[in-house]
Amino acid sequence: MSDLLKTPLFDPHVALGGKIVPFAGYELPVQYKNGALKEYTAVRDGAAGIFDITHMGQVRVQGVDALKFLQYVTTNDVSKLVDGQVQYSALLNEKGTFIDDITTYKISDDAYYLCINAANRHKDVAHLMAESKNFDVTVQDESDATTLLALQGEKAQAALQSLTDIDLESIGYYKFSQGHIAGASGIISRTGYTGEDGFEIYIPNEIAIEVWQALLDKGAVPIGLAARDMLRTEMGYALYGHEISDKVTPVEAKLMWITKLDKGDFIGKSAVETRKADGAKKRLIALKLTQRGIPREHYKVFVDGVESGEVTSGMHSPMAGGVALAYVKPEHATEGDVSIEIRGNHVAAKRTGLPFVRSNVKK
Repeated sequence: MSDLLKTPLFDPHVALGGKIVPFAGYELPVQYKNGALKEYTAVRDGAAGIFDITHMGQVRVQGVDALKFLQYVTTNDVSKLVDGQVQYSALLNEKGTFIDDITTYKISDDAYYLCINAANRHKDVAHLMAESKNFDVTVQDESDATTLLALQGEKAQAALQSLTDIDLESIGYYKFSQGHIAGASGIISRTGYTGEDGFEIYIPNEIAIEVWQALLDKGAVPIGLAARDMLRTEMGYALYGHEISDKVTPVEAKLMWITKLDKGDFIGKSAVETRKADGAKKRLIALKLTQRGIPREHYKVFVDGVESGEVTSGMHSPMAGGVALAYVKPEHATEGDVSIEIRGNHVAAKRTGLPFVRSNVKK
């Protein structure tokens, strides 16, 4: 793993017994010594978990054309944002398929902050830089100087409040505020990837260990990649390389709600309109096993005994049993008997809504 990057918290992860694995170009803990299930439980069951997600990318967009630029390169309607608001969105290519899914933070009319996926960071930045040449904006990649922590769970606010001068109670869901965290300037947003109340915390690398340790001292439990994936799968949240990729459009991925075709021109719009008119080639559905089994990524999905697609994310949920997200043929999205092939056996499943378990985000 010598060619992999380390976050500023690598040594603390090792000291806590973190099992280090390669992920998105970094060495990150997949779990700690007590195991992923206990980490998952800490977040779901009334405590708070802390995640090192510094591998994610952070990009600042500034200039008089910032809004115009972001309207063109992203799918959602950035003009609807007010200062201090966060928006889930996507970057598409001209084929209408995903370059990445992102979050957009509006700081002011001419300043925005983007959070992008780890594995796509350099691709995303290159894309944004290339497109920015036609606009009066600057695109600055701040990833290498920024530590990003997620603090999730019922006790997240209590654990964090004493470390910041930001009034956390005043931050609504998908809102953010700038202020001081452990004496340094940073951003705190009421966002996350778990379905629980909590925050994402953007701070300079220099105070990463101090803030991490302070949150541990407040009772936060360190959480690795495995529990994080369990939590996001229970919510049905899309993950790049699984539910979304450069092979699917928002039509297939059920993400037309972040794709505003009426806002004006944007990259990929024409292709998405065509796909919408022609109909999706496959559909993303949520499944719950009605028999014992654990569905995994790439397991085949059958409808009425005919192979129809495959699982994109699957797991045994401690709260909901065997659950999966899967792409199937459009004609099988709502009708027919479903099964998932697990170790040579067809295990019955049923279509269900999302999330698989109740969300506790504070809206």
